[in-house]
Amino acid sequence: MRLQVQKLLRLAAGLGAASLLPVLGAAGQAPPAAAPARYWVVFRDKAGQQLAPASYFSTPAQARRQRQHLPAADSTDFPVRPDYVAQVRAAADTVTLVSRWFNAVACRATPAQAAALRQLPGVRQVQPWPAAPLPVAAHPAPASAARPLTAADRQLARRQTSSLGAAELGRAGLRGRGLRIAVFDVGFLGTDRHPAFAHLYRRGAVVATYDFLRHSPQVYLGGSHGTKVLSCLAGRLPGPDSTALGLAPDAEFLLARTEHLHREQYAEEEAWLAAAEWADRQGADIINSSLGYTDRRYFPEQMDGRTSLVARAAELAVRKGMLVVNAAGNAGDDPRWRIIGTPADGDSVLAVGGLDPATYLHIDFSSYGPAPGKRLKPNVAAFGEVVAAASNGGYERIQGTSFASPLVAGFAACVWQQQRGLTVMQLFERLQQSATLYPYFDYAHGYGLPQARFFTQPPAAPALPTFDITPQDSVLAVVIRPEAARTQPAVLPLVADAAPAPLAGEAAPETGPAFPAEAPAYLYWQVLDRAGRPRLYEVVEVQQRAVLRVPRELLQPGEALRVHYRGYTLTYPTP
Repeated sequence: MRLQVQKLLRLAAGLGAASLLPVLGAAGQAPPAAAPARYWVVFRDKAGQQLAPASYFSTPAQARRQRQHLPAADSTDFPVRPDYVAQVRAAADTVTLVSRWFNAVACRATPAQAAALRQLPGVRQVQPWPAAPLPVAAHPAPASAARPLTAADRQLARRQTSSLGAAELGRAGLRGRGLRIAVFDVGFLGTDRHPAFAHLYRRGAVVATYDFLRHSPQVYLGGSHGTKVLSCLAGRLPGPDSTALGLAPDAEFLLARTEHLHREQYAEEEAWLAAAEWADRQGADIINSSLGYTDRRYFPEQMDGRTSLVARAAELAVRKGMLVVNAAGNAGDDPRWRIIGTPADGDSVLAVGGLDPATYLHIDFSSYGPAPGKRLKPNVAAFGEVVAAASNGGYERIQGTSFASPLVAGFAACVWQQQRGLTVMQLFERLQQSATLYPYFDYAHGYGLPQARFFTQPPAAPALPTFDITPQDSVLAVVIRPEAARTQPAVLPLVADAAPAPLAGEAAPETGPAFPAEAPAYLYWQVLDRAGRPRLYEVVEVQQRAVLRVPRELLQPGEALRVHYRGYTLTYPTP
């Protein structure tokens, strides 16, 4: 019975069903009669409100909008009517957030106060929110204690950036200069004292900080998860070679604390929205959010990019010219969930999955797609095991898509440094196109690992065919061409009915970037449904030229077999 009650509560949270929440508590018990609860109060208009963009937005924020041919301001930037806010303050217990973007306030109120709020002039909607405690969204297992770095650790530290093309970016002078990156996280304990970031503080590269939970500029408290994340953007290892842990050491940074250390409440989605509005005003070009909200707040079908507050806030951030990069999540080996969380579910949010550094394949805990509607998620992937800065001044090896996300965010900063004229969605598409599997994709790897040479070298000639698909009686045989034969070391199990986003207007054969020279090569194959979405997919070890025999009966009428090997993709349709 308790499970059923909890499911009803989650459904109510998603649908805004006011009739359920006042009756049932998070544990299925009736709450105290007059206990204040969270409400979202949406107003009807912003009549009479004006904005002088040059006074409200920082110079970098104004420049970002100009570069992307966006208006200097729009109605979502205008202030909320102060008389409306004053009425809510007078009628409610506490106002916790005023949002320009949504023309709304978040508040705490008793049921009686909520009823009074609904009668106020100018109020369009009063929606109750749940406040159930959740575990922090960090990494799948506790990190090992900080210890002296081994030779293997140092090698991993080099590979986490070299896999994306650090050498090519360095030769091109692309290190994120001129970009401003906002980092939303649980806390930045020790960041201001850590030698990994000394170069940032020497040049004043941490330009603003704010704790949106405590309403204070002090963010160097709480957890150290943000310290680790920041190190995968701009940290350095000690030693004569000063190995870079991230790709954007020359960028500027905005540090926002939006998460509680041990318990997540809906207040943290409010804080994410407040931080996004702040980052916009401060001139952020990129938001890195190594955070996510999943099963104790939402149902899987609500990961649609439209239901959660943070997904809607992320989409608005993109509309204002900021690239939002978000960790896909760490539920891949959790049978209760498995899929990406929010705000990674947003169509315009670049969701980053995790790869195993040993194989360059999906790492077990990385959350899978698709998003509802069989949309492609994750979009790209990077190492899900890294070396990062620890809060005690040392370094540690740690796992999580939390750290794949900033690796890609730093990569994006380098690309945008080179091509400042790109709009945010043009950059989004170019990042996908640069990845190792493109135009092939699946729900474990997305388009694969972005590659710097896509941007630093002349366009590559189309890849030569590396295999053939040959009909043989009741099977379609995939045979590696002699010149492309290569022994490979691993296999990824078959995933059925786990499909990504629609494929539009593709031609076969197709080619995309090849893997980094250090990476193993694999053969990727999938069955595409009639809409061009993967119905099942697999990665196989190549131990012989006749690598794959797909039974024709596996493909239904109108479906297609699609295969990718060493930069070459071929789609074989069926009648």
